[in-house]
Amino acid sequence: MTVFSLAYTLHVLAALVWVGGMFFAWMILRPAAMAALDGPPRLKLWLNVFQRFFVWVWVAVLILPISGVGLLQLRFNGFETAPRYVQVMMGLYVVMTALFIRIQALKLPELRAAVAAEDWPAGAAALGQIRRLVGVNLLVGLVVVAVASARPMF
Repeated sequence: MTVFSLAYTLHVLAALVWVGGMFFAWMILRPAAMAALDGPPRLKLWLNVFQRFFVWVWVAVLILPISGVGLLQLRFNGFETAPRYVQVMMGLYVVMTALFIRIQALKLPELRAAVAAEDWPAGAAALGQIRRLVGVNLLVGLVVVAVASARPMF
């Protein structure tokens, strides 16, 4: 395995974990949890899900720029000669990371505090805000995947 193929594989896997995890949470887990669980157990479930999933998102947040810059250097000899799609992907990564940090640093603590205090209306409000931010991040992530897959491979 070449350095390029290793970096590319790590890059794709990190994106797959992050975007695929959001897709699963939004499209599969959310409707199933709403159908099967009442408010308090659903809020506890989501708190547990986020705590576990966000560990993997942090891994992706770290791997993506490291592997991306490596690919940038190996393929294009730097940012200046990289095509526009690479610059778009980098910009959208920054947007996705900012949204994730907003969820992690601001909204998840609100959900955690509401669940601990058994303040179910506040927990539902926090979860709703997280849901909207994850939805936006999922859309941005799908755009990144579309940009990446629509460009020439090599």
